[in-house]
Amino acid sequence: MAKNYVSNKDETARMFKSDFMEALSKVHFSVPLYIYVPVIVYLLYRSIGVLSIPAFTILEYIVIGIAIWTVTEYLLHRFLFHFNPKTDFGRRISFIFHGVHHDYPNDTKRLVMPPSASLPLALIFFTIFYFVFGEVYVLPFFAGFITGYLFYDITHYAIHHFNMHNKFWLMIKNHHMRHHYKDSTKGYGVSSPIWDVVFRTEFENPKND
Repeated sequence: MAKNYVSNKDETARMFKSDFMEALSKVHFSVPLYIYVPVIVYLLYRSIGVLSIPAFTILEYIVIGIAIWTVTEYLLHRFLFHFNPKTDFGRRISFIFHGVHHDYPNDTKRLVMPPSASLPLALIFFTIFYFVFGEVYVLPFFAGFITGYLFYDITHYAIHHFNMHNKFWLMIKNHHMRHHYKDSTKGYGVSSPIWDVVFRTEFENPKND
């Protein structure tokens, strides 16, 4: 596979002059779990214990939330993270969002989304879905949506740093490795390649790599 990176070691480039801003751009892979698992528990508690939503309905909205996350993950990765701006400022922002990960793909501190980025995005998405599903059903839906996000974040870390032996996980890992080292204009699905098939951004004949 082609060398489309600066370093494949667990190292990175400094992105900010400010030590505070630099610290905000890095995060241990477990931090999203500490932040969002309690949120999921609270949303489900409200759904079950306060609003008494039927169990099947809760499960239904959780599944819908996970499904919507998978396409959201694909669209964010393809159109936001891989957006190619023409201005120096735009390129700087693009590098901060995602370019640094492609230059230093095995940097352990920049493999999951830092709370400084994920929390504002979560608030924006919750607001949008609040108006779509209403104040009741948005709760189990968003529990599923966040579950999908956590699966994506932890999967992304595991892809880069865990040894995969199961055929399913090897397929997921190899799909993402091709995105990094073969062609970054394909293979935008990280936790699931399904939307690459739907939108025709899958790799051709990956077995020949």
